[in-house]
Amino acid sequence: MKSFFKYAAVAFGAAFLTLVGYHLTQKQTVVYKPVQTKTATTNFTPTTTVKAIATDFTAAAEKTIDAVVHITNTSIEKGQRPSSFMEYFYGRSAREYPRIGMGSGVIVSSDGYIITNNHVVEGATTLEITTNDNKKYEVEVIGSDSNADIAVLKIKGDYTFPYVRFADSDNTRIGEWVLAVGNPYNLNSTVTAGIISAKSRDFSDYDNKNQSFIQTDAAVNSGNSGGALVNLDGDLIGINTAITSNGMGTFIGYSFAVPSNIARKIFEDIIEYGNVQKALLGVTGNGLNARMAEQLGIEETEGFYVGGLEADMGAIEAGIQKGDIITKIDNTPIRKFADLTGYLGSKRPGERVDVTVVREGKTLILAVVLKATPFVNYYGMRLRNLSEKERELYDTTKGVYVSGIENSRLFRRGVQAGDVLLAVNGNEINSKSEVLSLDEESIYELNFLNKNGEKMRFIFE
Repeated sequence: MKSFFKYAAVAFGAAFLTLVGYHLTQKQTVVYKPVQTKTATTNFTPTTTVKAIATDFTAAAEKTIDAVVHITNTSIEKGQRPSSFMEYFYGRSAREYPRIGMGSGVIVSSDGYIITNNHVVEGATTLEITTNDNKKYEVEVIGSDSNADIAVLKIKGDYTFPYVRFADSDNTRIGEWVLAVGNPYNLNSTVTAGIISAKSRDFSDYDNKNQSFIQTDAAVNSGNSGGALVNLDGDLIGINTAITSNGMGTFIGYSFAVPSNIARKIFEDIIEYGNVQKALLGVTGNGLNARMAEQLGIEETEGFYVGGLEADMGAIEAGIQKGDIITKIDNTPIRKFADLTGYLGSKRPGERVDVTVVREGKTLILAVVLKATPFVNYYGMRLRNLSEKERELYDTTKGVYVSGIENSRLFRRGVQAGDVLLAVNGNEINSKSEVLSLDEESIYELNFLNKNGEKMRFIFE
């Protein structure tokens, strides 16, 4: 009798463990049923079933891995390396030597156009790519945008390649699974997985470029730059560009990618126009936060606060005013400055957008036609033509307006935004188009007019 109870206990225990194991290893299913109340039944659909999403990355990896290439950048630099034993005693001579850099690129068309980072190919004397099947090809740079850190290459020759299709990066969601595909540490075709940690990340506090990145925790290391960030369908949602690092250049938790909508727009502009067509609203200001809202005495703590308007631009023509808070463009919420620059980065001059603004507690929707940038960049200065009002204010018919400055050499000497560049090397400047024809390398004299009406002259050796 005791043996019977012993065997029965063992049998029941085994059955119990089997049931527990089954439930733990199967995908969970959540069933929603109507909830009865005294007066009504809630409007749930009876027996609706929601299953957990499978995390199988193999299909996305197979679609992507052959379209991501390894890029070798060879440049020639001059250095003070000793060329012989005798130079250690009699001095070193300047020698030219090759410097080799590595990166990744994404083939985005069957005829061999590649998108990568500008910093991967910048300064290259020769460029070579290696595909996943270890075939090597020469490539040429078609164009680039240093501000977005995107470059477009073309494989030389008549070949057909596998390529990655573009996805709409605006439709990506925080928490979505993604794959990073690239060539870290000279290792071809490496795939890592992670999720989208954040969107519209902006490093403008460090580089003044007002970029808008997708942040992910997929491992990205040296050599991954220019590689693909793809969704689970294997479609391109970003170009891997930067990482957080402890100073050793290795991944420590977060990486950043240029959204595919921005990369695609730059790619298409370069192919069609030969340069990047930048579209602007014509507003200046800052992204809102709680402290700024308190200082301004307003309730909104998210959005873009319009602190000023550019003359002859779409925003002022559409009726946007100083003090307005931009909360949405088309159907895209604008919570901070990076949201604004990120969305506009996918647009071209001449396109119309619907801008939602809050003005004195009221919500308005204004149609704005985007216009081309009125600025040119020269010697670390952002320059535009003077308006008629500014010509009267500065009492000058010559010069171009300095709307921004990144050149630390000029900044230390007192040049500021709001000054007027009057002449370069003794030649008077009448418009921004004249600046574009000047060589930055041959500058030896600059003349400015500051806000106080004082003329400044700087001579460089």
